[in-house]
Amino acid sequence: MQNHLFANTKHQFYILNCVGWTGYILTTHVGAIYWDKPINYYWAIFIGGVLGFLLSFLLRPIYRKAWNFSTTKKVLTVIVTCWLLSLVWAIPDNLIFWEVYKHGYRPKHWVSYINGSVSKFYIYLCWSCLYFGIKFYQGMQEATQSALKANALAHEAQLKMLRYQLNPHFLFNTLNAISTLVLENQTERANEMVTRLSNFLRYSLDNDPMQKVTFEQEITTLKLYLGIEKVRFEERLEINFEIDSEAEKALIPSLILQPLVENSIKYAIAKSENGGCICLRAKVFARELLLELKDDGPGVEMVDGELPNGRGVGVKNTRERLSELYNDKHSFTISNIQPCGLQVSIRLPYEIAE
Repeated sequence: MQNHLFANTKHQFYILNCVGWTGYILTTHVGAIYWDKPINYYWAIFIGGVLGFLLSFLLRPIYRKAWNFSTTKKVLTVIVTCWLLSLVWAIPDNLIFWEVYKHGYRPKHWVSYINGSVSKFYIYLCWSCLYFGIKFYQGMQEATQSALKANALAHEAQLKMLRYQLNPHFLFNTLNAISTLVLENQTERANEMVTRLSNFLRYSLDNDPMQKVTFEQEITTLKLYLGIEKVRFEERLEINFEIDSEAEKALIPSLILQPLVENSIKYAIAKSENGGCICLRAKVFARELLLELKDDGPGVEMVDGELPNGRGVGVKNTRERLSELYNDKHSFTISNIQPCGLQVSIRLPYEIAE
């Protein structure tokens, strides 16, 4: 309830205005106590304070309209408004004071009717500075929140774009393999491949790319993907997993390994008559998850430590995804291994589900 009250700018205005004027009235009464004034003096300054408080409500609609004025026009509006309102406050305030405290006294000169208007002008000027200061601060806060929200949405959109970029090459080859199996009347294998493809696509589309999954779940999904490729390559594709039990509990971005494995199949297994082996190792060391994915393909000539252009779009997407999620708290390196093959090494912070 309290948070809801202060969340509304209109409520904030009324609360702060009441608190400020209450402080002003109490301060004037403290001064009167110090000078040992009679009771009717207190009533006079109390009524005058309430009058000033009520007149201050006229400032808000004027300033709301002046908010979009130029700085010069805004300053002039504040000065003129405060001066006019101080005169409007001074005249009845003096009349009330004379009526209540001086029992009907009236001065001989008209100037006495606007006595105190200068001090009242400064009171309204301070009120105006506070109003614009608070409003400017609120505007800055809203702008900051909007910028943070925009950045968060852009970050989420970037991650989703990278996450959902399934390689068309994989889909084309899979569908082509299914078509071949159907033409060869291998309906059982074709049905198995369709089922695995359906499960894999369902998982990839249903899981939120902003959420992390356990490494054990990631391996299950990876095996689903490799099962599809196994139907295509049969004995030409050898798979070797070396996963520590502690690593299985680690949280990682969903489908972070699939593009890397796909890259190995495309450039190492598919291009070799005899196929090849893909090996995945995972372990935890010094509160970090260490991943190694390697194949025994021909390797590649690196360009400044990177894959050449046109090769490994999935690798690039994975690198960018990790960079978005972990900033500088991770490492991603690609290297050739002896006697042949390519290795991807990833280091991530070790996180587990609570």
